[in-house]
Amino acid sequence: MKIETAVLSSGSKGNSTYIRAGEYSVLIDAGLSGKALEQRMGTLDLKAEDLNALLITHEHKDHIKGVGILSRRYDIPIYANDGTWAAAESELGKIKAENRRVFTGDFIIGDLKFSPYVISHDASQPVGYVCYAGSKKIVLATDTGIMNQKMIAKIRGADFFVLESNHDLEMLMTGKYPYFLKNRIKGQKGHLSNDDTAALLPALIKDNFPTVVLAHLSEENNNPKVAYITVNNALKEAGFKVGEDLRMGCAAQSKTTSLFRIDQKAKEKEIF
Repeated sequence: MKIETAVLSSGSKGNSTYIRAGEYSVLIDAGLSGKALEQRMGTLDLKAEDLNALLITHEHKDHIKGVGILSRRYDIPIYANDGTWAAAESELGKIKAENRRVFTGDFIIGDLKFSPYVISHDASQPVGYVCYAGSKKIVLATDTGIMNQKMIAKIRGADFFVLESNHDLEMLMTGKYPYFLKNRIKGQKGHLSNDDTAALLPALIKDNFPTVVLAHLSEENNNPKVAYITVNNALKEAGFKVGEDLRMGCAAQSKTTSLFRIDQKAKEKEIF
């Protein structure tokens, strides 16, 4: 069974991750316009009309901007929990009753099994997702201010991580954002910093040569080089080497990542 995934967009202006297993494909979040998402998918030879579902992590606009329009345009079901549905109603617009799917626990879409887990963010009922496809495990872990032991146990050992590395703390605190916003970002219901992710990642990796996508990088308070170096230094100290034990790179706001095939063994030195 072919299993593929890509981060179509990641950042404060829009987030979306594509996952496919066999004949079933979904987007987790659709935070760009419908047209922009169609264009991003097109660069990977993918079509929005082939999607089987749209999953929502939480109701912030950078995660749901294109959800309603894609659902109406292609008759796609939307999956979210009760709290997110209630908070997202006005932004999503009119959705067919049969396309309103409310989950309370794990759920299955074709060859994809999704296991939502609670995250810590300033939203109504935010979740991350663990996706199981065959023997492979895909994790989406962004928009959380903390990563506790229960969450770590849930996501450890994935084959593909979309893992938040939002800000460099020094850049944030010396930057131009107002004090209240700085506190929100670095708070327990904000976002993981580069240092947070650097401390976290070595405990998540097993010997399955995972792909790690550092995601939701702030354009104002971070940059890919800083995020990569910070996390890579921690990996080195823990005895891991990018290119031998894992592959790692950064998602971008302005373009999609490659389409990663994760049902095949990655090339030993393959990186982004």
